[in-house]
Amino acid sequence: MYEYLKGKIKEVTPYYVIVEVAGIGFKFLAPNPYSFSEQIGKSIKVYVHQVIREDAHTLYGFKAKMEKALFLKLISVSGIGPKSALAILASKDYAGIIKAINQSDANYLTKFPGVGKKTASQMILDLKGKLEEIAQNFALNVDAYSNVVKTSKISKELIEALEALAALGYANKDIKKIEKGLVKTAYKTTDQYLRQALRML
Repeated sequence: MYEYLKGKIKEVTPYYVIVEVAGIGFKFLAPNPYSFSEQIGKSIKVYVHQVIREDAHTLYGFKAKMEKALFLKLISVSGIGPKSALAILASKDYAGIIKAINQSDANYLTKFPGVGKKTASQMILDLKGKLEEIAQNFALNVDAYSNVVKTSKISKELIEALEALAALGYANKDIKKIEKGLVKTAYKTTDQYLRQALRML
């Protein structure tokens, strides 16, 4: 129904983001809500997909058109719902995901929450050889980390990142395992902490 929304980001939480368009606040779920933090109060285009069910109408939002395209490919696989697809995309490991699918590496895919061996095999069966356009696009958009400063303090950004991991479906015991390692770093944004946490997981 909707292709994209253009408006100002008003609120970012571990679970959702609100974008205001012509005086109306649209709530959408995102792979990493905190990736929108730097756009709070700024105009932005959000590519969206709407899922309509009997008990809810839910919007899913993405910064890039190809990120939305990969999301749609993932939810087309039997066994992968929108929540699982968001958790997979939150890693930002698009190249690794596509490579694993194309090389039939089911073990790599099972590291994502909600993806067992059966679902991983189904992903390979349904998507192998069908993600070339998406892979080429992401190859041109590689994010870089900013400088890292060592610290022993737990920052507000780190706490938000840990909350976001829980919202994505990671178990508390797994989050606790990587918390000590994250405390030793000092990224400037929640988005950076979350990306590092997902790499460690």
